[in-house]
Amino acid sequence: MQTGARIGFILLFAPLLLWLGLLIVIPHIDLFLLSLRERIGVGEYRTSLANYIAFFGEPLYLVTFMRTAIMSVLATVLTLIIGFPVAFYIAKFAKGRAQSVLFLLCLVPFWVSELVRTFGWMILLRETGIFSELLQWSGLVDGPVEMLYNDAAMMVGLVYTSMLFMIVPLITTLESLDDSVIEAGYDLGGTGPSVLREIVIPHAMPGIVSGSIVVFMLSLGNYLTPTMLGGKDSLWFTEMIYAQFIVRFNWELGAAFGFMLLILSSLIVWAMLRLTGQTLEKTMG
Repeated sequence: MQTGARIGFILLFAPLLLWLGLLIVIPHIDLFLLSLRERIGVGEYRTSLANYIAFFGEPLYLVTFMRTAIMSVLATVLTLIIGFPVAFYIAKFAKGRAQSVLFLLCLVPFWVSELVRTFGWMILLRETGIFSELLQWSGLVDGPVEMLYNDAAMMVGLVYTSMLFMIVPLITTLESLDDSVIEAGYDLGGTGPSVLREIVIPHAMPGIVSGSIVVFMLSLGNYLTPTMLGGKDSLWFTEMIYAQFIVRFNWELGAAFGFMLLILSSLIVWAMLRLTGQTLEKTMG
C-alpha cells in the first residue's frame, strides 16, 4: 500500500477507532477494573471479587437480574409477533405512495423523545385516561381503572418504544424476496402457513435476528420505561444499577452490576445466533 493511500486509510478509520476506543472499549475496561475494587476504609481499596460475591449472595439481585432477562426476551418476542405482519404488508402488499405513507406512520412516533412517548402511554393508561373512560362508558366496569404501574403497562411501553427497530430490518429483508418465489410455492401446492414457514421466514431470518438483537438490547438496558410505567415495584435491573451509582454512591457494586448485565446480554445474543444458525455478518450485513 502506498504512503498516500495508507494515510488516507488511517484518516478514514480514525474517527471510528476513536469512537469505539474512547466511548466503548476504555469505559468497559474501567468498569471492569472498578468492579474488582473492594472498599476497606476511607479512601482505601483492595482488589477482590467481593462485589460479585455480593451479587450472587443476594437473592433479590439474582431474581431481578433473571426477571429483567426474561421480560426483555418476552418483549422481543411480542415485538416480533406484532411487527412481522406489519413489515410483511409494507414490503409485499403496499405499493408506491401507500408504502411510503405506511412506513412514515411507523416512523412518526420516533420523531419525539422516548420520554414524551412514555408520558403519552401514562396519559392513556391512567385512571382518568381514554381507556378507563371507554371501559366505564361501555359498562364493563363501574369505576375508574388504573392500568399503570404493572408488568402489562411496562411491556406495552417496551414493545412500543422498540417497534421501529424490528420493522425496519424486516422490511429490508422481505423486500429482497422475489414475489415469483412465493408464487412458485403456491403453484407447487403450498398453503399460506407452509409458504410462510418454508419460504418467507427462512428468507427473513437475518432481519428477524437483527431486529431481535436490537430490540432485546434496548429492552434489557431500558431505564425510563420500567421506571415510569412499571412503578416502584417493577424490579428492573437497570434501576438497581442507577440506585448503586446515584443513590448509594456505591460505584464498585454498581460497576459489577453493569458488567454482569453486559455478560448476560452477550450470552443471550450468542445463544440466539447459535439457535438460528445466523452470524453477525449475515444479520448486520
